[in-house]
Amino acid sequence: MGTTFWLVDAFTDRAFSGNPAGVFIVDDFPDPTLMQAVAAELNWSQTAFVKRLSSQEDFEHFHIRWFSPRDEAPICGHATLASAHILWEKNFVKKNKIIFESLAGPLTVTKEENEWITLNFPKKKLVECSLPSALKQALVTANGEVEITSVMRDDLIYVVTLKNQSDLVALMPNLSLIETLDCRAVSVTTQGREGYDFESRYFAPRVGIPEDPVCGSSHCRLAPLWAERLEKTVLMAYQASKRGGFIKIDVRDDGRVTMSSKAVTVCEGNISLNLFEKNETKLKMVA
Repeated sequence: MGTTFWLVDAFTDRAFSGNPAGVFIVDDFPDPTLMQAVAAELNWSQTAFVKRLSSQEDFEHFHIRWFSPRDEAPICGHATLASAHILWEKNFVKKNKIIFESLAGPLTVTKEENEWITLNFPKKKLVECSLPSALKQALVTANGEVEITSVMRDDLIYVVTLKNQSDLVALMPNLSLIETLDCRAVSVTTQGREGYDFESRYFAPRVGIPEDPVCGSSHCRLAPLWAERLEKTVLMAYQASKRGGFIKIDVRDDGRVTMSSKAVTVCEGNISLNLFEKNETKLKMVA
């Protein structure tokens, strides 16, 4: 009998869109090397491992860890949304509030009456910076270079604003060049089409994610940026990847950003985690 896991499409209300995430609910965290091996084997942009800590009067308390195909992630929105969705859908919890302990600190998630799930994440500040030549060369369409209006960054990602939304959709980035940059990822954004305040795409080849279909953590940076530009705090965002996904965002005064959306369970499976231990033993014997 293996360990159960779920594939969930997050930031969407229909299957085969949004961002897929693997979710494991475990009694104890496996060895980090094993969690990383499982994430690499499944090869989704993130796989979450969730461990119960306690049940409080008004919330359920869990610890969450996220793994990309190549490393443990410092924060992840869509896999947190996917994990909360499974905890409620599979009746692991009854209360409408979950607090996840994580590398990013405590993260509160609430279930709304309209079946939307709301994440409460830290707001991230960006600063203006120069445009690296490799990044300029990397951001092209079939017709050539795109018109860039601003470049900003923090300790993890670059955020590049394009003048034209059509260029965002047509973007064919050189991922090999992006992988050479001193950052975890590159987020590219423009003002949105009708119905959306802004749109974006997200590329993280350095951590095994050529293009993340819908990245929640990038919106912790994008939302404050567009809130200032558009002079509004409640925003509707769309990630213009091939899969696509939507997020309603509230940029708050307390240094936090709330992100609301939906999720859909696509499949349930089992994996034998002791296969890893057997393989490790075999490798040691061969060595």
